[in-house]
Formats: sequence, structure tokens, C-alpha cells
Amino acid sequence: MKRRTFITLFGGAAAAWPLVVRAQQPAMPVIGVLNPASPDTFADELRAFHRGLKESGHVEGENVAIIYRWAENQFDRLPALAADLVQRQVAVIATIAGGALAAKAATTTIPIVFITGEDPVRRGLVASLARPSGNLTGINFFSAELAAKRLELLRELVPAATRMAVLVNPAGPAAERALRDVEPAARAMGLQIQVHNASSSLEINAVFATLARERPDALFVASDPLFTSRRAQLVNLVSRHAMPATFASRDFAIAGALMTYGSDITDAWRQQGVYTGRILKGAKPADLPVVQSIKFELVINAETARMLGLEVPPTLLARADEVIE
Repeated sequence: MKRRTFITLFGGAAAAWPLVVRAQQPAMPVIGVLNPASPDTFADELRAFHRGLKESGHVEGENVAIIYRWAENQFDRLPALAADLVQRQVAVIATIAGGALAAKAATTTIPIVFITGEDPVRRGLVASLARPSGNLTGINFFSAELAAKRLELLRELVPAATRMAVLVNPAGPAAERALRDVEPAARAMGLQIQVHNASSSLEINAVFATLARERPDALFVASDPLFTSRRAQLVNLVSRHAMPATFASRDFAIAGALMTYGSDITDAWRQQGVYTGRILKGAKPADLPVVQSIKFELVINAETARMLGLEVPPTLLARADEVIE
């Protein structure tokens, strides 16, 4: 073989080596994120999810990829979005609320890590909290179960209240359970309640037009992904109508609502990231018990209370985890 030919062949083979090496490198695992709402209202939660992933050694773009699917508050889109993630053969699906049922219906093999405010056993997501079985596990942050306590705290802050409006999303995953808890609690406190339904931004505006005429003493807003995504709209409306209102997530109080009481949602997203990372490392959902939130936050916006002419009882201030001045 001539020297020139040998050099040419050798150089061509060497140039191909990087391609061969790259081809042999394993592809990054892919996480599918399925959410009933829209991304613009879940920035803090997504950061917490990424923190949890990092705790388990995973960083998006470095050693794991993420496909995001948002239903934009159109719950009927969830089955198709879940099916799309399954077709793409993601390694694990991370989802919340109604997305968990859609994901479960779409696959019995791909691991699913959920966040839900309802009892996951009652919803049929897992067989038990300690031994989930199947391909699902996740975090239960006690939303609907705290509805009666939220009502009690609101009444303590607005003791003169006798007529209470309740806002629920009838298409949402927790509406029925919230009403089951609120209605008997209201009767026990001697409160008259009027339930109002809203499943869209336009319907929320219509409800507040009705509330402006009826003038209830206070408003209880049930926990729901739609209401979380419409946080700015709801806070603006309760402020415009000078209405004492209670919500489940502290973000509402930070935005200007009177009071919130509920689980630490941000930590639930962090824990979801941790569980997702553990599954990527080989853990099976059936071996990961459902995590139950044990930290609850009472947040009071004292500035809003003053604007509403309310005096926050010292006993309530002492129990608050955060007071916004």
C-alpha cells in the first residue's frame, strides 16, 4: 500500500471515531411533565421540582431531558396529552391533580409520580399509601381535607360573617370533596353558604358580578388548578369588591388576598422532583410510599385586613406562620 493511500485511510478512520463514540453514548432519559394548567402560573413550583431533581443528581439539559405538556385549564385535553407522552416513551411522568388519572389511564408500565390534594387511595390512584402497588406513587398535600379548617379560620378573622360564598370549579378534581367538608362545617358554625361554580376565566368574572349584587360577608375559594392559574384575576376581583377571602395557597396572600391556609405546596413539588429522580435511578413506584404533607402554613395579609377594616385577633396572629405587613 502506498504511503499516501495509507495516510488517507487512516485519517478517514480517525475522523469517524468521534461519531462512533457519540453513537455509543446512552441517550438522556426523558421526563414527561403533565399539568392541567398553564406554565406562567407555576414558575415557583417548577423551580422547586428542579431542586428536587438536582437533589437526586439530575439537571435538565445535562443528564436528563424534560417534555412539558400543559392543558391550559382545558381538562378534556389531558387524556390526549398523556397519550402523547406515552407514545414518546418517556421514562417517567410527573403530574398533578386530574393529570394523574389521565396518565394512569394511558399507561400501566411507565412510572407516574403525582401530586394531589385529595386522598389518592379514594381517588383510585394507589392501593394504599404505604404500598402503592402498580406504576404510581406521589405526594398528597391535603387540600380538600383542610377545607373545614380554612373556613373556621376565616370565621375567626371575620367573626360577624353569617353569609359565606363558596367558589368551586365543578370540572376540577377536588370540588366534590371540598363541598363535602365545607357544608357540614358551615352548618356547625351557623353559616349560610351559597355555592358558585366557575370553570373558566369568563365564568369567574360572572360569579363576581353576582357576588357584587348579593354582597356575601366573605368568600371561600376551593383549591383548584384553574384558580391557581387565575390567581391574579381572583386577587384583583376580591380587592376590587373589598371582599374578605380565603385561599389554599400562600401565593394568594402574597398577591394581596386576606388569608391562606394549606400545605406547603412548593415542598410537595420539590419532593416530586426527588421521587422522579429516584425512579430514574431504578427505584420502582410500588416501593416508594406516598408522601403526606405534615407542614401547614397560615398566612395573613395584615395590610389587606386593614384595608377591609378588620382587626386580626392576637391569637390568630400568634398562630400565623407569616404575616404580610
